[in-house]
Amino acid sequence: MTAIPVTLLTGFLGAGKTTLLNRILESPDFHDTALIINEFGLVPVDHDLVRQGRERPVVTTTGCICCTAGSDLRSSLGDLLSGRRDGSLPPFSRVIVETTGLADPAPILNSLIPGGMRALSLRDHAVARAFRLSSVIAVVDVEGIGAVLDAHPESLRQIAFADHAVLTRTDVAPAGDWPDRLRAINPALRLHDAAAADFDPACLMTPGSYSAFGKGEGAEAWLTAGPAHDHGTGGHFHDLNRHGDVRAIPLTRDEPVDLGALRRFLAELTAAPGNGLLRIKGLVAVRDDPASPALVHAVQHRLYPVARLEGWPGGQAGTRLVVIGTHLDAAAIRRDFDALSDRRQPFRLAAWLRGGS
Repeated sequence: MTAIPVTLLTGFLGAGKTTLLNRILESPDFHDTALIINEFGLVPVDHDLVRQGRERPVVTTTGCICCTAGSDLRSSLGDLLSGRRDGSLPPFSRVIVETTGLADPAPILNSLIPGGMRALSLRDHAVARAFRLSSVIAVVDVEGIGAVLDAHPESLRQIAFADHAVLTRTDVAPAGDWPDRLRAINPALRLHDAAAADFDPACLMTPGSYSAFGKGEGAEAWLTAGPAHDHGTGGHFHDLNRHGDVRAIPLTRDEPVDLGALRRFLAELTAAPGNGLLRIKGLVAVRDDPASPALVHAVQHRLYPVARLEGWPGGQAGTRLVVIGTHLDAAAIRRDFDALSDRRQPFRLAAWLRGGS
């Protein structure tokens, strides 16, 4: 049996991975693509934003797959393989793995490449025979990558291990010298501008066999080293809402909220300087039309206009919002979110600046 190609889609939080993935999946050529969507935090959101299609196998994992030495990825691939063989899943010809934006690619690659992490079970051996890593794609937000590289070593490794770098937000921010700077990190990078009229996402999916040779300086050594971040677990238990200094704060509720109150909550949260905010994303039930969820999207202090979807993905109604960052006071954010129905209570933005409770 010919090994099934696996494409790894990386990029820091908010870079545009899901948008690019949806563009790839729009092509009829990729209708038979299975997805593994890895999400940071216990409340999954990203899978709701992917145009999955009725006949596409999808596996969602929570918690960063690089924090579990690749076991979650192998397990997910094993689930796809079992479903393909017993007919419980539709047939597929390729797999795309969308990682959390905080993932260090090195442990993930080690679980897929020959000579990497050793097989621990018969399932691991079956996965190694059935799948091969084809390529790695890194999505790079040219507007925010400078600050990200300075603060988060995972983002450097995402670029260093990539075959392709897809530049985003070039329609609002000039790429400047970033093409040269990215190639200085990884001389083998093939660069693409997502906003260019002639950009065809299909070019990213050409089958191949991944190799770290010729990639960024130190890439091969990183494959044998530990992750780029400290999990801060204090033991073997890994908090799925934490990744080093970054934490995810899940916000859920059943009752719809007022759209104006939601907008004020989001605006004040994103406006506070120095609060370590990295990402807000999710779906919110709004009183004026609870059947049409509000799509919430913010990257650091860029808050995008609230959009409305025609219906709840998968028919699963209910607000599910995730706030990701450092130095965020979870208790204060949850208190203000729970009080959205009563805007007489002032926000406590000062408490959000430092705390990390």
